[in-house]
Amino acid sequence: MARPVRCGLIQARCELSPEKHSLEKIKREMIRKHERLIAQAARQRVQILCLQEIFFGPYFCAEQDIRWYPQAERIPDGPTVRWAQKLAKKHRMVIVLPIYEEGMTGVYYNTAAVLDADGSYLGKYRKHHIPHTHPGFWEKFYFTPGDTGYPVFETRYARVGVYICYDRHFPEGARVLGLNGAEIVFNPSATVAGLSEYLWELEQPAHAVANAYFIGAINRVGHEQPWDIGEFYGKSYFCDPRGKIVAQASRDKDEVLVTDLDLDLIQEVRSTWQFYRDRRPETYDPLTGR
Repeated sequence: MARPVRCGLIQARCELSPEKHSLEKIKREMIRKHERLIAQAARQRVQILCLQEIFFGPYFCAEQDIRWYPQAERIPDGPTVRWAQKLAKKHRMVIVLPIYEEGMTGVYYNTAAVLDADGSYLGKYRKHHIPHTHPGFWEKFYFTPGDTGYPVFETRYARVGVYICYDRHFPEGARVLGLNGAEIVFNPSATVAGLSEYLWELEQPAHAVANAYFIGAINRVGHEQPWDIGEFYGKSYFCDPRGKIVAQASRDKDEVLVTDLDLDLIQEVRSTWQFYRDRRPETYDPLTGR
C-alpha cells in the first residue's frame, strides 16, 4: 500500500544588491517573495516544504564583513521563525526554514529550523561542516560549526532530516541521518557553476542509495551583486532511494518544485539492498580516531 507525501522545494534569486539597498530592505523583500512562493506551494497541496540556504538574503559569505552579523536571529524566538510558524499552521504544512542563527551574543550558526504542520517548533539542525575555500565562500567568518548532532524530526507526514550545503560532501553525517531514522533528508544549498555542478547530481543520489532514503536538494538561482562569484544554477531536485532523480527544477528561474514521494519505497529498497544489516561498525574506528 502506497504511503505518499507531497513535498516541495523553493529555489529563488535575490535581485537586490547591498550596494543599492539596505540589508533590512533586502531581508524584508526576500521574506515577502517567499511568502508568495509558500502560498503557491500550498495551492499545490504541498505537505512538506524546504527553502534554500539562508533564504532571506543573498549568499553574503562572498565577502567578509561584520555588517551581516545583525541579520542573525534567535531560534525559535526570532521574527522569521514566528512568521513561518503562522504560515505552517495556516497551510497545514511542515516547513524546513534555513536562516542565519544567533546562538548567543557573538556566536552564529548556519541553521535550519523545522516546523510541524500545526506551526509547532520541532527543533533545529546546525550546519556541521563549514567551508573556507576559494574566494567567495568565506563561511568560517560567519558560522560556528554545528553542535546539534544529526537529529531526525518526527513531523506529521514523515521523519525528516536536514544536511546543509557543504555537508553534502561528507558521507558520515548522511549515514547517521539514516541510522537515526530519516525518511527524507533535505539539503538547502548555495552553490555556483564550476566544479560543484558535476557533483550536484552525483553525491546526493549516492547518499540516497547508500542510506535508502529520499533526498530533496535545493539551490538558489541567478547572479548576486556586487560580488558575482558565479551563477547559482538552480536545478533543485528530488531523488529516490534508488538514486533516481524523480523531479528537477529549472536552472535559471524562481520555482516551486513539487512531487509526490512514496515512503513505502524505502522498505522495498531496504528489503533488496541490506546495507544496514551488513554494516561493520566495529571496523570503522579509523573514521573517528584520526
